[in-house]
Amino acid sequence: MMSETQSLDAVWQQFIEDCQQCRCCPLGQSRKQAVVWRGAIQAPLMLIGEGPGAEEDERGQPFVGAAGRLLDLLLAAVGFTPDRFHICNIVKCRPPQNRIPAPEEAKACKPLLARQFRLSRPKVIVLLGATAFKYFTGSSEGISKVRGEWIEKAGTLIMPTFHPAYILRNNNERGKLWEDINKVRAKMEELGFYEPLQHQPPMPQGRS
Repeated sequence: MMSETQSLDAVWQQFIEDCQQCRCCPLGQSRKQAVVWRGAIQAPLMLIGEGPGAEEDERGQPFVGAAGRLLDLLLAAVGFTPDRFHICNIVKCRPPQNRIPAPEEAKACKPLLARQFRLSRPKVIVLLGATAFKYFTGSSEGISKVRGEWIEKAGTLIMPTFHPAYILRNNNERGKLWEDINKVRAKMEELGFYEPLQHQPPMPQGRS
């Protein structure tokens, strides 16, 4: 909890420094830098992916490669603006060869993600892909089975869906991700964070 004398910016900067200094698992030794977030510090919507890739490790922001460009395309199409969302990952350091984070790596990073959640204060969380869903919820259900269904946990609404990288490999599934993004938009409208869209936007066809 922040004291009255502490500003959000100061507390956030300390959090960023703690992430950069973290060596709680071997990923801290092999990565170039911790990849913490992009968007707004505090936002009603949080999107959580698996972990940084090579481009993210280089630039220090999550979802800035091809998958991130597709995600931005879909978010913009339904009118989500960067001042209303916060993007991060289950782990903040790139796993070698972009492999899936190991359970012990996700566990080591969990306290930082918990701090990030408390500072960002989202009302809705989108879990992008099977790995994010598994490590965030502890469930072993397949992502195809649970995607598009709302989960409520401690007053927060959670929507699991496909990872944009999966869509880049399986474009025939794009409609399902688009459907889920639209459900999130509708929920954000219901919660009062956006006015209802005047027209239903068409599904974007570009890759970035």
